[in-house]
Amino acid sequence: MSNSDNILLSTQGVGKYFYEPEKFKVLNDISFDIKKGEFVTMIGKSGSGKSTLLYILSTMDTDYEGNLWLDKENLTQQSKERLAEIRNEKIGFVFQFHYLLPEFSCLKNVMIPALKLGKYSREEIEEKAYKTLSLLGLKDQALKSASKLSGGQQQRVAIARALINDPKIIMGDEPTGNLDSKNTSIVFDIFKQLTSEFNQTVIAVTHDNDFAKASDRIIEMADGRIIG
Repeated sequence: MSNSDNILLSTQGVGKYFYEPEKFKVLNDISFDIKKGEFVTMIGKSGSGKSTLLYILSTMDTDYEGNLWLDKENLTQQSKERLAEIRNEKIGFVFQFHYLLPEFSCLKNVMIPALKLGKYSREEIEEKAYKTLSLLGLKDQALKSASKLSGGQQQRVAIARALINDPKIIMGDEPTGNLDSKNTSIVFDIFKQLTSEFNQTVIAVTHDNDFAKASDRIIEMADGRIIG
């Protein structure tokens, strides 16, 4: 791994096998660095290995070869308990589907990861959740139940939830996959603002080439390898 203080996430020689229906190497010698404040997209055809790689980067999959660092800590061979702590403290997730609790208000949905982390009082967490929703243009929707919002608004609430614990990195798995072009543009602008103004680091898997081209850097994958 490079010694640069600016590198937040780094992989070295990451490889991954699937064993069904037969042994198959799905990731092959993946090595790259992601800098603090960088907006990186991963592209490639279905089966190229990009989503598999994202699961490894997010610490959800620990069955791999090679090494993974986040915030100067080697995450390979860490205990499940430590990885759970890292996920809650340092990684924010945004998926294709928002996974909000529909009966809860937007505010409560955003507060959940911070309440789970337990670093701040409920009042402090509520205040922070309001601020985060305001940043994403949703303060006036805070007390509405999540089910009452449009798809684009729900995805913005999901981004607010991902930001609540001040993560080192946001990881997106097709974060605009269910959105129309207008809302895709809104979500892209949010990610761009987070990286440029707040030095937030973002890595997102996407099938949307326009979304990828406008990011800071593209990692293109094919057949389990980085090709660009």
